[in-house]
Amino acid sequence: MVRMEKEISMPTKYDPKATEEKWYQYWLDGKFFEATGDENKEPYTIVIPPPNVTGKLHLGHAWDTTLQDILSRAKRMQGYDVLWLPGMDHAGIATQAKVEGKLKEQGTNRYELGREKFLEKSWEWKEEYADFIRNQWSKLGLSLDYSRERFTLDEGLSDAVKKVFVDLYEKGLIYRGEYIINWDPQTKTALSDIEVIHEDVKGAFYHMRYPLVDGTGSIEIATTRPETMLGDTAIAVHPEDERYKHLIGKKAKLPIVGREIEIVADDYVDMEFGSGAVKITPAHDPNDFEIGNRHNLERVLVMNEDGTMNENAGKYQGMDRFECRKQIVKDLQEQGVLFEIEEHMHSVGHSERSGAVVEPYLSTQWFVKMEPLAKQAIELQKTEGKVNFVPDRFEKTYLRWIENIRDWCISRQLWWGHRIPAWYHKETGEIYVGLKAPEDIENWEQDDDVLDTWFSSALWPFSTMGWPDEESADFKRFYPTDVLVTGYDIIFFWVARMIFQGVEFTGKRPFKDVLIHGLVRDSEGRKMSKSLGNGVDPMDVIDKYGADSLRYFLSTGSSPGHDLRFYWEKVESTWNFANKIWNASRFALMNMEGMTYDELDLSGEKSTADKWILTRFNETAEAVTRLINNYEFGEVGRHLYNFIWDDLCDWYIEMAKLPLYGEDEAAKKTTRSVLAYVLDNTMRLLHPFMPYLTEEIWQHLPHKGESITVAAWPEKRGDLHFPEAAREMDLLTEIIRSVRNTRAEMDVAPSKAIELQINAKSDEVKDQLVRNQNYLEKFCNPSKLEIGTDLQAPDKSMTSVLTGVELFLPLEGLIDIDEEIKRLEKEAERLASEVDRVHKKLSNENFVKKAPQKVVDEERAKEADYMEKRSKVLDRILELKK
Repeated sequence: MVRMEKEISMPTKYDPKATEEKWYQYWLDGKFFEATGDENKEPYTIVIPPPNVTGKLHLGHAWDTTLQDILSRAKRMQGYDVLWLPGMDHAGIATQAKVEGKLKEQGTNRYELGREKFLEKSWEWKEEYADFIRNQWSKLGLSLDYSRERFTLDEGLSDAVKKVFVDLYEKGLIYRGEYIINWDPQTKTALSDIEVIHEDVKGAFYHMRYPLVDGTGSIEIATTRPETMLGDTAIAVHPEDERYKHLIGKKAKLPIVGREIEIVADDYVDMEFGSGAVKITPAHDPNDFEIGNRHNLERVLVMNEDGTMNENAGKYQGMDRFECRKQIVKDLQEQGVLFEIEEHMHSVGHSERSGAVVEPYLSTQWFVKMEPLAKQAIELQKTEGKVNFVPDRFEKTYLRWIENIRDWCISRQLWWGHRIPAWYHKETGEIYVGLKAPEDIENWEQDDDVLDTWFSSALWPFSTMGWPDEESADFKRFYPTDVLVTGYDIIFFWVARMIFQGVEFTGKRPFKDVLIHGLVRDSEGRKMSKSLGNGVDPMDVIDKYGADSLRYFLSTGSSPGHDLRFYWEKVESTWNFANKIWNASRFALMNMEGMTYDELDLSGEKSTADKWILTRFNETAEAVTRLINNYEFGEVGRHLYNFIWDDLCDWYIEMAKLPLYGEDEAAKKTTRSVLAYVLDNTMRLLHPFMPYLTEEIWQHLPHKGESITVAAWPEKRGDLHFPEAAREMDLLTEIIRSVRNTRAEMDVAPSKAIELQINAKSDEVKDQLVRNQNYLEKFCNPSKLEIGTDLQAPDKSMTSVLTGVELFLPLEGLIDIDEEIKRLEKEAERLASEVDRVHKKLSNENFVKKAPQKVVDEERAKEADYMEKRSKVLDRILELKK
């Protein structure tokens, strides 16, 4: 490929828009994101949680994919053969609802179009929105291998879905049966349990008396859904309930309908709740369904699929279920059957997709028998090959759900999706399930329903790799995947299902780690929603501040498993950080004067500042690498920010000006080389977080290679590590900060030269300070600088006690003795508090016994240091009071 021509100088201002468009296309053209299959490299795999082809990506998607991109970019630079596989989900209910809504606007519907034409329209929708999503991926700077992009309805994945269905059916793990399922009357389809959102709503208990057929009285029941009483086929009481023992086996008369229903005994009934008697409606309640099975009760369905009442509802036929409720309540009151309406809050299920109130509904559906599959997944977590949850507390959440899992209703009354590979014989009613249609197809008709979207999504980690062809090169090389990044809200929907399907069909965990993040909330902690109007489009953030600012904020703004609050101010803060990096890089480049990679030389004599920044870089590189591997991105951000903003920009670049603007050519060359080396490698560490800014800067630096995306990841270099010099610099920066603080307290301008005396506690410290006197002179601006080991504080001087040194600033005419005494007394109190805190810790036997010896030694050193400082401060107070 042709390498992009190197630009000589950087613009004065960073322009994210121009930079982002330029580099993303460059990366794609260079195929830097494509997995190579190089056997000399260790594979590293992530499959993207496929977004639904129903609209735009939101901030949650941006957060989720940014974390995946950080891992992919870091591992690619670390020499792994990275496959980050992109793809999208057909999202059955959601997409069909969108397409049907569009058809409605055009004055038609799916039934008028027919199945084939409707599916054509659905595919057109998919192509349109898939383009939107790819464009958003590109704006976020995601390093996806587009050559392997998949879709849950593409041919290969469809083959995998069919095989899984047929295999589970043949093993007896998929069955067809009549059960109470969650029914969405708006979209007219079944829902699995986890597609139902429960909300507390204001409702009522309706208390009624059903008369006994023998005329001896009545029995009291209560219901929240009086419209379903039309389907009652029994009343149940507890067999041990003394109030009703004499009624067991008798019959009551169902009001309005007039049907005679039996009073049965069942242990399910709670004697303490309500009247202790419950109406049984097997076709409209899951618990009643089970009771009905035990007592061989008739199942009377009184509703249509759209939530209107059917012919079994008698005079209420054709009414909406809620209108029927109002009318039946009125009729029951008039008959004297309904004697009390008690208001109460209760949990009502709503469809996750349409928002409609879910109806428990008797229907013939396809189910997966979950107990054997769940058992395998539970057993997996007891082995070394378990799925590791990060944070690990979510493993308990996962296990708690999967240990109590119910059979999974997998059929959906939709057209958009994987059509169930089952056919029914037109004459005999025989069921045929297979990968291909029956040969005498004219005698068979295929099931109209499609599979739950999560059925195909559950196969995503291996179906995307070419499975069921287990000899597929990608499947053999890249499966199992390394990490899944997802939110805690779909552990049940998706994570659990991928695990049990992965174990069942590949014998392996689908991913080694699951990194769980939370939800993006607004600045007040509220969930973002259309109704609140508090949503933020990530593309709007990118347009204003650039992708790097958004990415850095999202990735470093919280710890694993926790929610993230969105603040525009914090995004602006990361924008300021990006500009700080840009300006520092421009300064560095201006002082490199076209230096080439071959001219870099780190072998020359280095200043304390040179040694310190190289050491601090080593420490930062080690920390960043370790923390990325532990998924602690917030901590990575803290280390990078502190190193770049404080160490590199505020300290080293300022100190580097001494040799850069000096006459010593050897020192100048070494400093330029150090600056180039540190800036180059800092951009590499920062690259996974801010890919565009770092590529732009890196391309101006002296380097070898086509792109920072494939540049080697920085590692600690022992030959460039100088702990002693780092300690020297720590003392110098502490002295400089102290002098600056004293100036600020006394309102003495930095430009005004002042006298400075430094009393070192040892000759070794004194030698260090003398050796680095040039930094003290530059940053402290002393009119006179004296460094010694037996210096006494002059009268009327400000005093600072630091570790290893005392600072005296004679400020006659600028100092108020009384105020200085007050200041020192406050400092003495602070130091006394620190001594007390450390002393208590060291007096704790448990701490001394259990803490590592290194930690105990550090606390003892702190105690001695604080005591020495406090003693010197108290001595100075006595001197001033004389």
